[in-house]
Amino acid sequence: MKLKNIREGTNNNIVERLHGTVKERLKVMRGLDRDETAQRMLEANRIYYNYLRPHQALNGKTPAEKAGIDLRLEGNKWIALIRKGSKECGRF
Repeated sequence: MKLKNIREGTNNNIVERLHGTVKERLKVMRGLDRDETAQRMLEANRIYYNYLRPHQALNGKTPAEKAGIDLRLEGNKWIALIRKGSKECGRF
């Protein structure tokens, strides 16, 4: 029996979605020749997923916003996040 959505009972939709996201990212990273570069790419993807990417299941919010973390990023969110981080470190 195929379940229509996650609320109808036990299924693996969440795990399958995560697997698809990670698999998609790893395909791009196969050509990286250094572990350090791959680690940086994975960290950037984690930041994107948690702080910049709106999620349909969270009504268009990011996981950070859903957790009550509002960074007030406007415009190009990547640049805004980098600038905010640089200010915190005293670089801008």
